[in-house]
Amino acid sequence: MNIVDSSAWLEYFAGTKYAKNFEKAIEATEILLVPAIVIYEVFKKILLEKDEHTALHVIAHMKLGKIIDMDLEIALKAAQLSGKHQLPMADSIILATAQKHNATIFTQDADFKPFKNVRYFTKKIGASP
Repeated sequence: MNIVDSSAWLEYFAGTKYAKNFEKAIEATEILLVPAIVIYEVFKKILLEKDEHTALHVIAHMKLGKIIDMDLEIALKAAQLSGKHQLPMADSIILATAQKHNATIFTQDADFKPFKNVRYFTKKIGASP
């Protein structure tokens, strides 16, 4: 199972040079899990930068994967991970979701770098898309 982090989805939809790092994981929809918090983050970002029509179109594509809601188990595990590793709320929810479903996280967010089952891709700051 795969989970693609919000930053990676945004690269994919923007068609940047980093998008290729995430194409296979995103397009393998039969094994793609999409935490609801990722839907929130991507929708919000695209809504702010573009418009609602574009944001809804993006979400329709994301829904090709299996949407995973935050349940009690994920919430408690996320709180533990956040406290222990000083992770932001969304990252801890994504990590807890991945751990519950034995999924690999595809990301360019360095917060995930120390964890197992993470495919981390460096994004060079200041590099053009």
